[in-house]
Amino acid sequence: MELDITKPPASMQNPAPTLLGLDRAGIAVALTQFGLEAKPAKMRAAQIYRWLYHQGVSDFAKMTNLGKELRPQLTEHFDLSRPTITERLVSKDGTRKYLIRFAPGVEAETVFIPGVGRSGALCVSSQVGCTLNCSFCHTGSQALVRNLTAAEIVAQVLVARDDLNEWPTPSAGRQITNVVFMGMGEPLYNLQNVLMATGIISDGEGISISRRRITVSTSGIVPKMHELGEHGQAMLAISLHAVSDDLRNKLVPINKKYPLAELLQACKDYPGASNARRITFEYVMLDGINDSDAEARELVRLLAGIPAKINLIPFNPWPGAAFACSSWQRIEAFAQIVNKAGYSSPIRTPRGRDIFAACGQLKSASIKKRASERLRARSKNN
Repeated sequence: MELDITKPPASMQNPAPTLLGLDRAGIAVALTQFGLEAKPAKMRAAQIYRWLYHQGVSDFAKMTNLGKELRPQLTEHFDLSRPTITERLVSKDGTRKYLIRFAPGVEAETVFIPGVGRSGALCVSSQVGCTLNCSFCHTGSQALVRNLTAAEIVAQVLVARDDLNEWPTPSAGRQITNVVFMGMGEPLYNLQNVLMATGIISDGEGISISRRRITVSTSGIVPKMHELGEHGQAMLAISLHAVSDDLRNKLVPINKKYPLAELLQACKDYPGASNARRITFEYVMLDGINDSDAEARELVRLLAGIPAKINLIPFNPWPGAAFACSSWQRIEAFAQIVNKAGYSSPIRTPRGRDIFAACGQLKSASIKKRASERLRARSKNN
């Protein structure tokens, strides 16, 4: 018998901890805490890791290269279950939106968009809700509930691959080729969990999505950007949306703390930025707000010296929004000015609008409750 865990310590009598979101070293630590010696723990961790992230297995009983006596013990003391999909919607254009429940009152949305990148992009959330209150974004109208853990971020990829029947990890013909942190929340306000998750998502022995196909979008949390580039080596996207501080203060209020000059300097200093690893600047097109020819020329001026491409995003409406989308003619005229200056400026085709899965439309029903409210709710249930 490899592991004697018939009497786990009192601290482990709580609900079984998950191994999802852990790398090999983390799984090995968990196994040694339950009694496995260091050397076999390292070997078993590598096996479990591959079962979890390459094979997509969520049942120890199916991990056939683990000892028969070990498997039921692991089942008793560790949890591998996926979070629950509480709603699954499919757009007429093939986009899939999942509302995923991680815990009671903790839900976030994840979107699979076919036909993006080499094949398809998975848009994942890093928080439930958001604190940034960007005025054109539906998610910004939902208060922050909490950060998602590394396990909950990775689980979004696992859930989507379950739904797409994409196990084991294919070497060719895969549907999810890109992962973008452009869902709910500000990733750089949850940077440690995002870094842990991107390490697992990019590992060649598991999910195996190249770091060059993982993009982290930020509204401009300047002090965290260098750390993202240095440790995460992810592609960077900036939610820009305005070319003056006055307007950006209104559209993206975090600009009051980190104005354009600081943000653009952080982009120039971003580790690894080059013509081969360009920074993407996202620019939502708002009718009569930020879409003039003069603003297009100013955008070109601001980005001088930064290896960049500009994604022009037609505004996606949501109930109660105070904005309208620029006309297609206005968007094309804006793009032409940017293109003539030598920048790639693709116009993003709206996807999943009919199921509110498009950029800026994500929002869950999760509501942050005060501690006093939670205590009252518990007392009523007891």
